[in-house]
Amino acid sequence: MKIVENSKYLEDVADVAGLSLPWEKLEGASILISGATGLVGSFLVDVIKKRNESNGSNIKVVALGRSKDRIYKRFGVSGDSELFKAIEQDVNEDFSEELKNEKVDYVLHLASNTHPLQYSTDPIGTILTNVIGLRNMLDYAAGVQAKRFLFASSVEVYGENKGDTEYFAEDYLGYIDCNTLRAGYPESKRAGEALCQAYMKQKDLKVVIPRLARTYGPSMLSSDTKAISQFIKKGVAKEDIILKSEGTQLYSYSYVADAVSGLLYCLLLGEDGAAYNIADPDSDITLKDMANLIAEYRGKKVIFELPDATEAAGYSKATKAILDGRKLKSLGWKAEYSMEKGLKRTIDILEEIDK
Repeated sequence: MKIVENSKYLEDVADVAGLSLPWEKLEGASILISGATGLVGSFLVDVIKKRNESNGSNIKVVALGRSKDRIYKRFGVSGDSELFKAIEQDVNEDFSEELKNEKVDYVLHLASNTHPLQYSTDPIGTILTNVIGLRNMLDYAAGVQAKRFLFASSVEVYGENKGDTEYFAEDYLGYIDCNTLRAGYPESKRAGEALCQAYMKQKDLKVVIPRLARTYGPSMLSSDTKAISQFIKKGVAKEDIILKSEGTQLYSYSYVADAVSGLLYCLLLGEDGAAYNIADPDSDITLKDMANLIAEYRGKKVIFELPDATEAAGYSKATKAILDGRKLKSLGWKAEYSMEKGLKRTIDILEEIDK
């Protein structure tokens, strides 16, 4: 079974597509999405497709990815249509003539290396996508005079908690040791946000910046090496959960449906130039508690195991990183999934897909 055929997954998609948002801003518009086959991007594309099918909307999606065949396969289509077009493009490279000739109204840059193994094995690619790839997307958006540009940033921009706050609000900046391999991701996200501000000033481009918590869900890629993704994979396989630390790290998480609804609130209701945390206290949890939650749900146990050097190099050094989501909630956004509900939902869907 493909994910786009799973009834539970489609329920999640329909819930977001049915949100009370000013969808009229997108009617007849064209949206360019980089990272369209990723965890967040693919769910967003499915939401827009659902909006078109069930609500009579007329929103065109231009999906960017490194493989056109992979894009078609992910979304269960055999080719382009009036409201869907796949374009093969590495955002770090010069844009193709096909892409340059595609005029769009909204540009969403969601492409990024987002898990530890990529940080440690492809640190150059990690930085380039967040800076050079972003610059290419910003140049394109300015060139077509896009109505709005969305840059998906990250909780990682806050660095380590200096012990002077409980929650990271949007105006807080912690500590990052820039002279490390692992710093490539958070520092390039910070640089990306600054670059967005520069384009607002010099190119008069309207930009909004959602900062995603650690996001998970059934649309995650099989190659994802984040701790939560590894826990989920073990849960689906009904295997013991491997915890490669004491598990005391306390982080904010977000189920993919909540993350995408947050993106849409930012895109359609956020202020120009503003950053918004997408997070809810019901999804703040330690790694150990998360591992135990999954293990209990699947009737297994948690096993402690030290990571190898390559894995460890990609791990975040932050031991506490929880987000204050009140700013986004002031726009009307709310999370629909607690940590327990989201994890169980993810495992249930992936188990059905694997059968």
